[in-house]
Amino acid sequence: MAITFLITASNSYCKAVIASNKMEDAFPRHWYISKPLLGKVAYKRENKFTLPLNFKKNFFVNNVRTVSDTKRTFYSLHTRPINTIYRRVVEELMVEMHLLSVNADFQYNPIYALGVVTTFERFMQGYKPDEDKESIYNSLIKSIEEDPQKYRQDASMLEDIAKSLPAKDLVTDLSQQRLGNNSELQALLESIANNPKFKYSRLFAIGLYTLLESSDPEMVKDEKLRNEALKNIANGLHLSDDKLSKDLDLYRSNLDKMAQAAVVMADMIAAERKRREQRAQQSSATVAPPNKE
Repeated sequence: MAITFLITASNSYCKAVIASNKMEDAFPRHWYISKPLLGKVAYKRENKFTLPLNFKKNFFVNNVRTVSDTKRTFYSLHTRPINTIYRRVVEELMVEMHLLSVNADFQYNPIYALGVVTTFERFMQGYKPDEDKESIYNSLIKSIEEDPQKYRQDASMLEDIAKSLPAKDLVTDLSQQRLGNNSELQALLESIANNPKFKYSRLFAIGLYTLLESSDPEMVKDEKLRNEALKNIANGLHLSDDKLSKDLDLYRSNLDKMAQAAVVMADMIAAERKRREQRAQQSSATVAPPNKE
């Protein structure tokens, strides 16, 4: 009797399916493993197995974190309510980061970190109370079991490099898989360009866009220059320039919509405050006694 293992990669775990004739009672059909099996399964007559010593420690029930786990962690760290207009922003960013974090092909890099930090800061601009914003940011990064300070430090480092370079030089560097004289970033960009399984994301695209914006804010406002720069960078890093441009067009559009929504909300809050003040004045006003003639 032959025993066949069908290994299917899915996110950060593998699923092993036992395919055999009459072995239902001898071994579960669906077990989850953290990494490919080491060694082979030996079998005896009467459908009895002997397993390699490392078999049990590699097998375990699927423990990949779920979106619910991530949200639960976030709300246990940040316990204050979040304003309605911003709660959707936070949760959508949280879900996007979670899905990337459990993807087997995803690897953290500073450009992604810059995209995360930029997205948070831009979409949370004007959040009140202001002192809650840092707590929301820290809880967001910790909810996916990452270090908030590392994200900020890497983002700041990249922005400083971009600000020190003319936009033309920045585009040339990125298209040639380097950035300034930083050997670590050069190795990173080369690995991205040479990795056919590189996990591209919208947040990575926003990181690239932020580099351009930091170098020359006016250049990114010119659609022709912006698209030409993005195309050169995409070609150099072996990314889809069409997807990169579409993701960034959507990002810019959503920023505009968020800014408009924030203005509307500010107007509504101001109007409500004014109504409360008027009601308070009316309730405290004393009624003058009628004149006696």
